[in-house]
Amino acid sequence: QLQASGGGLVQAGGSLRLSCAASTRTFSNYRMGWFRQAPGKSREFVAGVNRNGGTTYYADSVKGRFTISRDNAKNTVYLQMNSLKPEDTAVYYCAARFDYTVLQRTDPSEYNYWGQGTLVTVSS
Repeated sequence: QLQASGGGLVQAGGSLRLSCAASTRTFSNYRMGWFRQAPGKSREFVAGVNRNGGTTYYADSVKGRFTISRDNAKNTVYLQMNSLKPEDTAVYYCAARFDYTVLQRTDPSEYNYWGQGTLVTVSS
């Protein structure tokens, strides 16, 4: 089970930090990702991290502004979002996949477990 938190209302240019806590004793076996879905749009990849946190990858739209990280001791993955823009407004979801490959997975269908989502609203 994944529990996302940290969303809210922020002005353009501001920052938010999302957290996603996993209720599993084998968190380090899972590749983690953040996705988002804006109203009327399909779910899109935002950021991903491999099992040990050593490899991260991002959508072009957030590169340089967002940072994904994980703490395997706390079973938690984070998304630090800086320089937020109104177009970042969406429900943000964390996702997990049991994955020992090195593939940088960005398709939502590649992830098996999903959190409930947390709403991020960026005002202009």
